[in-house]
Amino acid sequence: MKGVSDKDAQNNKKIKGDKNNLKKPLQVLHISKKDTISNKEEVFDGHQNSSKEVKTDISAVKPKFIEAPIDEVKESYSNNINFENISYKELEKPLTFQDEDEDFIIERKVDEFDFDESAFLEALNENEPIGATGETIKGKVIALESDGLYIDIGGKAPGFMPKKECGLGVITNFKEKFTIDLEMEVLVIKEQNADGMVTVSARALILRQSWEKVASSAKNGELIQVTINGFNRGGLTCDVDGLRGFIPRSQLENGQDYQSLVSKNLKVAFLEVNPETRKLVLSEKKALLVSKFADLKFGQLIEGEVLAIKPYGFFVDLGGASGLLHQSSITNGSIRNLREIFREGEVIKALITEIDLERGRIGLNTALLENTPGELIIDKEKVMIEASERSLKTKSLFDKKDLEK
Repeated sequence: MKGVSDKDAQNNKKIKGDKNNLKKPLQVLHISKKDTISNKEEVFDGHQNSSKEVKTDISAVKPKFIEAPIDEVKESYSNNINFENISYKELEKPLTFQDEDEDFIIERKVDEFDFDESAFLEALNENEPIGATGETIKGKVIALESDGLYIDIGGKAPGFMPKKECGLGVITNFKEKFTIDLEMEVLVIKEQNADGMVTVSARALILRQSWEKVASSAKNGELIQVTINGFNRGGLTCDVDGLRGFIPRSQLENGQDYQSLVSKNLKVAFLEVNPETRKLVLSEKKALLVSKFADLKFGQLIEGEVLAIKPYGFFVDLGGASGLLHQSSITNGSIRNLREIFREGEVIKALITEIDLERGRIGLNTALLENTPGELIIDKEKVMIEASERSLKTKSLFDKKDLEK
């Protein structure tokens, strides 16, 4: 070939035919070389110049492998895994030690513990929270602060009563009224916090007792005396045992000049008592009506004028108070039309069978005056003339009902 000399061809044959070069094994060469840098580096250190010769020693180190003895490896596996009677397929599965660990689980029963039931219940009672919202608690004043006072209520922490909850209205002589060791009854208005302290109130307890008192008075039809302390467009306001009472203008005897009644005393009755909505409505007119009721008795024979005829009965004027003669209490016979028995303006006699002071209602009855069912329809005049004598026969009946009550 052109460009290739015989000298090059001979060199190639000589390399290919050199068997000693092919048979040499691969070796890791150890290189140790000292190279002296002819050009000296000048190092500036302070005010001196010095030259150093940099020597490089490069060597290749053969990696070493540390192998543990085979007996030790077998022993470490044999401590955890039992290879006896295990097939090849089972060996391929991942190793789980759950089944072997189950043999070492120890079950403990309650009886094996040192358990004292009485001590456990006693500990529960000691840590039981004291003071649920709405609960009444007796306590003793133990400390006074500028914003309230602390009361010992028997819990792990004292109860706190803010100054505004210490009573009704503004308390001027706070320290004189609440002395240390003063025993008092309070109402819990907020349950205990993280420190075990509850918020209590004497004012809330007074108001609760006031609502209970007026509710009982209203149920019994009692009358109360109030002092008018204000007015608005709808009527007058007053104070009833710390509660705000309201008297509508329509419930006043003289509602025209009602503003002039401020600071005066009025005798009133209860119209509505609702602690949940804090609604207390009073009436002067009803008080006058209830006063007349005081002269009425259960089973008493009265005389009155028929004021109105309604589908359900007659309204009868009893001298300032009205009574209801219900259609079921008129006669023991069958009634086709109420107007066939009594007319408006007619004066009749009837027995009082119901006195409801709370609602201001009086229930009347004429059927008890009959000797035979339907007699009032057939001979009304005879029944009215003999009403006084016939009412005596019913006296034992009403006395029996009084005993049952």
